Amino acid sequence: QVQLVESGGGSVQPGGSLRLSCFASGSIDSDGTMGWYRQVPGKQHELVARISGGDSKNYADFVKGRFTIFRVGRTMYLEMNSLQLEDTAVYYCNLIQRLGEYWGQGTQVTVSS
Repeated sequence: QVQLVESGGGSVQPGGSLRLSCFASGSIDSDGTMGWYRQVPGKQHELVARISGGDSKNYADFVKGRFTIFRVGRTMYLEMNSLQLEDTAVYYCNLIQRLGEYWGQGTQVTVSS
């Protein structure tokens, strides 16, 4: 059974930084694509960044140059710099592989002055 566990959320001031982590346990396919999505109340979740098993990366336009996604073994990271008020959301880890699609429980990121 696959489990995704996020950590690293919190509260920061505008311009600050946070690093999110997502640890994947269970039957993990090395070819799977992992990604970060975020959601604010009343809106659909949106893709932030994703990384394929071959290390190909995609970023949403609104985070390019500020966020970096990478993975080490079973852990995926999202390095978030120059955080803005608009980045406040619940961030979810996602895994898509041949066995299915999986989601983490989410971690809150709050950017406020």
